[in-house]
Amino acid sequence: MDTNNPDLETFRKQWQEEVTARLRAKEQALTSIKARASLEKPENPTEKVALPPSDVPKEEAEPIDGISTQAYHDLENKEEQSRLGIEGSTHHLNTQTSKEPKSALEHYEKAIEREDQGNLGDSLKLYRQAFRLDAGVDRVYKHKHFPPSGTKIRPADPNTSNSPVTVLNTAHHSLDGPSNISTAQLIASFSDLSIPSAPPPTEGSPPPPCPIAGIPLEILIDILFKTAIIDIAAFARLSLVCKRLAYLVATEDRVWERICHGHGYGFAAMHYTWAISITGQPLPTTLQTIDLPTDDSLDISTLTLSHNIPFSTIHTPPLTLSSTYSSYKQMFRTRPRIRFNGCYISTVNYHRPGASNAPSNATYTSPVHIVTYYRYLRFFRDGTCVSLLTTAEPADVVHHLTKENIHSHHNRESMLPSAVMRHALRGRWRLSGNLDSDSRSSGTKATNETEAEGDVHLETEGVDPKYMYKMHLALRTAGRSGGTRNNKLVWKGFWSYNRLTDDWAAFTLRNDRAFFWSRVRSYGMAW
Repeated sequence: MDTNNPDLETFRKQWQEEVTARLRAKEQALTSIKARASLEKPENPTEKVALPPSDVPKEEAEPIDGISTQAYHDLENKEEQSRLGIEGSTHHLNTQTSKEPKSALEHYEKAIEREDQGNLGDSLKLYRQAFRLDAGVDRVYKHKHFPPSGTKIRPADPNTSNSPVTVLNTAHHSLDGPSNISTAQLIASFSDLSIPSAPPPTEGSPPPPCPIAGIPLEILIDILFKTAIIDIAAFARLSLVCKRLAYLVATEDRVWERICHGHGYGFAAMHYTWAISITGQPLPTTLQTIDLPTDDSLDISTLTLSHNIPFSTIHTPPLTLSSTYSSYKQMFRTRPRIRFNGCYISTVNYHRPGASNAPSNATYTSPVHIVTYYRYLRFFRDGTCVSLLTTAEPADVVHHLTKENIHSHHNRESMLPSAVMRHALRGRWRLSGNLDSDSRSSGTKATNETEAEGDVHLETEGVDPKYMYKMHLALRTAGRSGGTRNNKLVWKGFWSYNRLTDDWAAFTLRNDRAFFWSRVRSYGMAW
């Protein structure tokens, strides 16, 4: 490059003079503004003072429509310096003078702050330092800034000085809204309410008619009677309609008494003695050996019948309230009973080692088989039941679990959907429990006096006519306490009886699981 070029030297001098004049004009403007602001206070403090343009052309500095414009020529440079963190920028100076993080949580918080500002490089370094100090710093940060909803944060004590605190009288008002009351008290508060009508569809229009709101109480209770007899579940769902019906469903004990004494869902359909034979035939009425008195007097009450009593002569013992069952609603919900509108299913899974094709005896090459099979039990109101052991899933079985499909000439080649019932077994069932003296004198076995209430006894056919199976199960409740009751059958024993040799053999229940009730809508009332 030729350094003695006069044109280049002239251009260089002019450029230096322009830069010097520009810097001098800026310094003078800033000095005059600071001096003016220190001497006199502006009338409107919110009004912004516009900096005078230094070397902007006149056509750019003139106001447009009476609005003064401001030019910031160094804004791009400042933003670039802020993003790059160049030394000398205001943002970088502030971050340098801030407190340096020490703990892992402080590094993590600072990293999140830098990430929000867009400084991904610094954020990544701080993240690495935080995790080096504590590998679980993210959980600590989450617990500090986002505590779980169940955690109650204790507020700071506003009474820092030990001044006496005025205790508010909660008898007149409550700071936390209504106090907690029991369900019984809440339902009792609905006693004076009436059935509300539906709100009007639009503002100013008359409300739609509600005929049931003006029905007398006697007719309304009769409607509840009819609903409970047809479908007990629909009767219970009436409590969701309004508070008045919720009160009647919960407290109208006459309806619940009818349910308990009925054959549809109540205890009139329960059998506490054998009511039928295993094959479904009526039982003959027989007399046991009678010890006649020595004199000529004969007391009819001393005659006892055997446990083989025909179904037509069995009467349900009277259901009386006691300390155990204070209401008929509680009796229906808690007293053990069999459900007929569904079936009980037991799902069994177990592992079985398979044979290995490898010549060596290495165990890691041996396959493992997961075996799954199901047990089905369905009870009927006449005292009969159906038992089935199969590998078919419930969707392929429950709709065919009827007495009509048992031994309906299903051969091995049958492709009918009901062919899964080829191995079904007929049987009978009864409940155990402490019965009243009237029922015992009617022919109940003496062993029933000591049996625990809630056990189920079943006798079914065997795989061979010479065998008979006997099951002993216990009624239990699965799920939450306020939900469905008597929906689980737990094993107590399982035996096989050989009619020819008069021998009993017990089955091991190592893999068997409990039965769980499942409702099947196609059963209906299952009469």
